[in-house]
Amino acid sequence: MPRSTIARIDLGALRRNFQTAQRRAGGARVMAVVKADGYGHGIGPVASALDSLAPKYAVACLEEARAIRETGLIQPVVLLQGVHAEADIDECARNGFEPVFHSFQQLAWLERLENWPAFWLKVNSGMNRLGFHPDELAGVMSRLQAMSADTELLGFVTHFACADDPDSAMTAQQTAVFEKATSSFPDLMKSVANSAAHFRPGQPMFDWSRPGIMLYGGSPMVGTTGPELGLEPVMSLEAPLISTRLVPAGESVGYGASWVADRDTRMGMVAIGYGDGYPRHAGTNTPAAINGQRIRLIGRVSMDMLAVDLTNAPDAKEGDSVELWGRTVGVDEVAACAGTISYELMTGITGRVPRQYR
Repeated sequence: MPRSTIARIDLGALRRNFQTAQRRAGGARVMAVVKADGYGHGIGPVASALDSLAPKYAVACLEEARAIRETGLIQPVVLLQGVHAEADIDECARNGFEPVFHSFQQLAWLERLENWPAFWLKVNSGMNRLGFHPDELAGVMSRLQAMSADTELLGFVTHFACADDPDSAMTAQQTAVFEKATSSFPDLMKSVANSAAHFRPGQPMFDWSRPGIMLYGGSPMVGTTGPELGLEPVMSLEAPLISTRLVPAGESVGYGASWVADRDTRMGMVAIGYGDGYPRHAGTNTPAAINGQRIRLIGRVSMDMLAVDLTNAPDAKEGDSVELWGRTVGVDEVAACAGTISYELMTGITGRVPRQYR
């Protein structure tokens, strides 16, 4: 029998979160961001579950776009990181992939080709990762027009650096920079809105929004959990309780003896650890749940196991399922305890944890 450590994926919750994104996007259309294996939920099942809702998908790279086509889905797929080789451009044209071009090297590849895909241009509005500076945009457009009178350019995208922080003025500044840079091209589409932008009052959404983490129930906003934003958890990470014992006061549990019982404490061992993707830095007092009752981690997370304090769950027994995050314990709560974000937790679940879909 395999161990019963599992990630249960609620595809109904995924669809409802997409519909929440649609409502919050106003008049903008919504492309589903399913990169990083659908944020750890499985790109094929996630994309298939959104088939009747999502008019486009967005991924990071060509391999992820191919995975969508392998499921039989035919919607356009936006490659947010563009292409990494000249030969990839032809594959995009043949398969309905829409690369985002962000460098002069990519433009040089395009100049040598006759078969163009539909594509987007990235504008660097202030995040300073990828994209053409606004001052370069007119020259880029002239160069494209010189290549072909019948350009396949769909429009412009940018990405926000601080949309998750409601107190930051940078998102408004980036929006203004983007609007000014693209104002000479009113017939082309615009896309700026990541998940966080859906929750910023008054934020222009333009033509296409790009929700990611909110589809999976995680919060895109600093200091806020997904459920507080009206989002449903999609992943429930569960593992069995495999041992219980009474730890006498004064004795420790686990590596480094980092937790010492201040009283006689009933504790249990759970069959999950950082080898499964559970964060090693989730220390004592990180919440978990068993039989609907919230409990806490104690001591260090090991590669294959972690310890929990069963004081609040006196009826817990070996074989019971422990929820590491899900509907009782939010993934954002666990992320905060581990000093990280829910994005990292979801995408970090390793291949030895099977996904079960409903």
